[in-house]
Amino acid sequence: MAITPVLEAQNISKTFPGVKALDGVSLELRPGRLTALLGENGAGKSTLMNIVAGVFQQDSGEVKLAGEVVSFATTREARDAGISMIFQELNLVSNLTVAENIFLSREPLNKFGFIDTEKMNADAAILLKQLDFSVEPTTPLSQLRVGQQQIVEIAKAISTNAKVLIMDEPTSAITEHEIEVLFGIINKLKQQGVAIAYITHKLEELVRIGDDAIVMRDGKLITSAPLNDLSREQIVHMMVGREIKSLSDRETPTLGPEVLRVENLSLKHPQRVNDFVVKDVSFNVHSGEVLGIFGLMGAGRTELLESIFGLHPRDTSGAFFVKGEAVNIAKPKDAIRLGIALAPEDRKNEGLVLGMSVVDNASLACLGQFGKMGFTDKNAEQKLAEDIVAKFRVKTPTIHQTIRNLSGGNQQKVILGKWLANKPSVILLDEPTRGIDVNAKEEIYKLIHELAASGLAVIVVSSELPEVLALTDRIMVLCEGKKTAEFNRNEAKEEFIMAAALPNGVSTS
Repeated sequence: MAITPVLEAQNISKTFPGVKALDGVSLELRPGRLTALLGENGAGKSTLMNIVAGVFQQDSGEVKLAGEVVSFATTREARDAGISMIFQELNLVSNLTVAENIFLSREPLNKFGFIDTEKMNADAAILLKQLDFSVEPTTPLSQLRVGQQQIVEIAKAISTNAKVLIMDEPTSAITEHEIEVLFGIINKLKQQGVAIAYITHKLEELVRIGDDAIVMRDGKLITSAPLNDLSREQIVHMMVGREIKSLSDRETPTLGPEVLRVENLSLKHPQRVNDFVVKDVSFNVHSGEVLGIFGLMGAGRTELLESIFGLHPRDTSGAFFVKGEAVNIAKPKDAIRLGIALAPEDRKNEGLVLGMSVVDNASLACLGQFGKMGFTDKNAEQKLAEDIVAKFRVKTPTIHQTIRNLSGGNQQKVILGKWLANKPSVILLDEPTRGIDVNAKEEIYKLIHELAASGLAVIVVSSELPEVLALTDRIMVLCEGKKTAEFNRNEAKEEFIMAAALPNGVSTS
């Protein structure tokens, strides 16, 4: 007997300036089942869920909850009705504590009507323990990295006891262990009858937690079916409309001279005296090489790149050599002058100015090129943006579109184009495919290999082992801030890399 849907979205359409985001899309979410929403960036998955969760209003169509037509003006209205959403782009307040973020606008009150801070912290501690997350509830959110903040977002969502739980890329920035804990919680929620909508680009996750799927492309529904009826190849073909080829057979490149060498790099811990986030790390990278850096959360991967880029000069020690010469990197301007570029993990807060247009963001790293008698050469600036849009296949109706209206994958392409316009000799890529769909990933992989083939030295930080193995020529492994192993491409195996990434070299077998 068919299970009655707890939520139905019927013929939903939505248009943003210049973009038809949704075109008559329908969806059913059933209690106790996880429905995967699959499709490329820009397919409309997040837009559909944002309408269900009260972030946007649809232009046409209707949403039904338990058979009744509903319309939410805010996320709070949706949450009060039993719909909670974990956002891919974190919806948290950096100057509040972990507990304050979890219970924001739902704080427990004492008998005098004031916030009961003790109870709030105690309740938050219970939630964090369920997620096996060892952070104090009183910790300011600003002290947590992106992946840790994502766990706080998950705790916030499950604290609402929702009937419908929407998860938008919940595993994109968390470790394998945290993913295991999350999957256990998902299975418990399903047993309790919660209907779950799950947006992901990691198709391998769905074998363990998924029940149903809808596939979307260009704002339209392509298919809706039980996951068991769909093969990976069918899903990928429907998502992109064509076959996706693997990059695993890439030829071994011919390396040029050394471009960057780092010796005994250390970064002091911001809170713990006599402790280090990065400790005595040394490595080099050559022209034409893609160097991968792998490690679990807390390994110091992002901090390593930030230190090279001059973001923590007072707390950084060690030596840097660019093209064989010792250099001093005291600020990002020094790194840029030396031909070093950094595409950060948190693209929205650190890589882009969301209120500005595509053309304005594209030229940010090289505005000096467009100076003309004290004014900006707008024609040259627009030509650069047009070249970036064409080269990287950025989906945007115009280069004057506000960049916050682009999908995450297209925003990432603009960031890469922005830095490459500066003609660097080495580019640091921190999680360059985080939250990006399978087709956009292939495009970025090919771009990275093309850049290396043209003589650029590329350093890639990634939390996805298959990505590291497919993309890089050499892999350096970090654990708790220290370099624990290095593998050439032909000797690297998943079990070896993971063993080196775990404290004390503990094997996962």
